[in-house]
Amino acid sequence: MFIHPLHPLHPLHPCHPLHPMAPFAPYIQRMSGALSIAFLGFLLGVRHAVDPDHVVAMSTIATRATSFRRAAGLGAMWGIGHTLTILLVGGTIVLLRVAISPRVGLAMEFSVALMLILLGFQNVWRARGTDAPAPSSARPFVVGMVHGMAGSAAVVLLVLATVSDTTWALAYLSLFGLGTVIGMVIVTATIALPASVAVSRVKNARRWLTLASGVASVALGVLLASELTEGEGGLFSDLPTWTPR
Repeated sequence: MFIHPLHPLHPLHPCHPLHPMAPFAPYIQRMSGALSIAFLGFLLGVRHAVDPDHVVAMSTIATRATSFRRAAGLGAMWGIGHTLTILLVGGTIVLLRVAISPRVGLAMEFSVALMLILLGFQNVWRARGTDAPAPSSARPFVVGMVHGMAGSAAVVLLVLATVSDTTWALAYLSLFGLGTVIGMVIVTATIALPASVAVSRVKNARRWLTLASGVASVALGVLLASELTEGEGGLFSDLPTWTPR
């Protein structure tokens, strides 16, 4: 009877008792599983960067970037700030097994809504002038940190549900952070490319792009704030309910 080489009963398969690597097979299987989960963390990090609140927040910054390269650098700073908070907050939760209360979780997400409103109003105000200053690297870094604080709980809950080993859980968080850096560089570059083309061809284009991104940021911030505070399970209610997202 023919046995495929990839079948566990084939002598060349590492799990076969006669294979020289058979004693290490359990470790190899656990290692491959952990590597797969870590790689999944990287892919989810790239996906996480394109969440609507992230894109809108960075659009308020990217539309004022003076060049394509500058916009990509600002996106990287957002990702670094986001990753730093994920590692600090998420690492603490993983190491100490700290539970986040619903009110604290809602408060962290509410801070993102307030930040979106603030960023939006700043852009609306700057759009009144003709020469708005280019955004500094500190701004996307701080914005990324706030976003990371709000999103760390959901990421860690996913990690704790799939990874039992603390070392691999921290590796997952690190690769997730790397994925968000790369993802946000792509996002900001994608926003900045058509914006730079429009600025070079249309008069006052940067002013209108700044205004549009500001209005969108305020609108999304108000929407998020209302979702987090209204109803019996809202942030300011007696018994808040929170689902990490």
